[in-house]
Amino acid sequence: MYDLAILWDWAEFAIRWLHVITAIAWIGSSFYFIALDLGLNRNIDGPADGEEWQVHGGGFYHIQKYMVAPEAMPEHLTWFKWESYWTWLSGAALLMVVYWAGGELYLIEPSKADLALWQGILISAASLSIGWLIYDFLCKSPLGERPTTLMLLLFVLLTAMSWGYHQIFTGRAALIHLGAFTATIMTANVFVIIMPNQRIVVGDLKAGRTPDAKYGKIAKLRSTHNNYLTLPVVFLMLSTHYPLSFATPHAWLIASLVFLMGVTIRHWFNTQHARKGSPHWTWAVTAIIFVLLAWLSTGPLGDSYDDAEARVLSPREQSFVQLAEFEAAESVILGRCSMCHAREPIWDGMHWAPKGVFLETRGDIARHARQIYVQSGLSHAMPPANITDISPEERRDIRNWYRAAVSGS
Repeated sequence: MYDLAILWDWAEFAIRWLHVITAIAWIGSSFYFIALDLGLNRNIDGPADGEEWQVHGGGFYHIQKYMVAPEAMPEHLTWFKWESYWTWLSGAALLMVVYWAGGELYLIEPSKADLALWQGILISAASLSIGWLIYDFLCKSPLGERPTTLMLLLFVLLTAMSWGYHQIFTGRAALIHLGAFTATIMTANVFVIIMPNQRIVVGDLKAGRTPDAKYGKIAKLRSTHNNYLTLPVVFLMLSTHYPLSFATPHAWLIASLVFLMGVTIRHWFNTQHARKGSPHWTWAVTAIIFVLLAWLSTGPLGDSYDDAEARVLSPREQSFVQLAEFEAAESVILGRCSMCHAREPIWDGMHWAPKGVFLETRGDIARHARQIYVQSGLSHAMPPANITDISPEERRDIRNWYRAAVSGS
């Protein structure tokens, strides 16, 4: 059964790889078309709304945009949708693998909310749809004609969800869920609004009817929103690698302010692409926000050692620490790993535990058993460069402990 840890890690890696690939494809096409639309030369005669000449890879491209549609439907029409769909589907699968299947370690924060794992998973799944329902309602209301007000309300919604997630989930899970919450809005924009509107226009053309320009206008509004939300989602995807972003008391506020940085950065690029100047003030605002994030991250990371020591172990954790093999593994981990993976690291130059993983108490070690097994038992990933000189026999002690625990479960 312990070999499942290997298969599980590779399955997670494969899904994460797919997620990154599809996200690159989606973000790349989104950024390209926004830049193209803003940079079109509209001082032309004819039915086209604008055109652009571009050069890439040794070839020249002549691109024309029609605000509604061309007079005749071309035989071949490329639709950009699967990049978005597969990014969301792979992200949802990764959420299930990491935060649902590993919920006791990564999802639930017992000190915040006394929830069973199934309750946390239910909240996780249900919460992702809430943002889309509220956002879609706002877009279809009269506020849809006031894009700035609409964006401010969306920011309030994201801030509220960031705070709410941090009242229930671990810091890592809260930031990832906020990213998934936002990505769900973005993909739903494509699936529910943009693609159906484009199909209506195509259907009208095929039937010989004149398409209504409102469908293109609605789709463009949602596409613009997606453009401004992209960079914060990427930040939230990367946040799990940096404890200062997720393991501090103000993590919910840090995540919220990241959305403001996304707006300032995209505003500079969008203005540049539209050839309306270079609003360098946006970089100054971005730098100020970033410094504010760094300051907000200076709070204590996670719970204290005394709190962790006093925490009641779950039945699963108890099964790991009650084994005869645990004592040998614990000795290795405390002697070779805990100087860095501590609430107050004693390794020179180390200021916080890598990835916010603590390995000081029995509960800490039991909670991270599979990670320890894979990182230090099966592989030599930890400690980095074997800097604490962990021996093959000590790695064997870790393997024996984990395998005994899993074999007996």
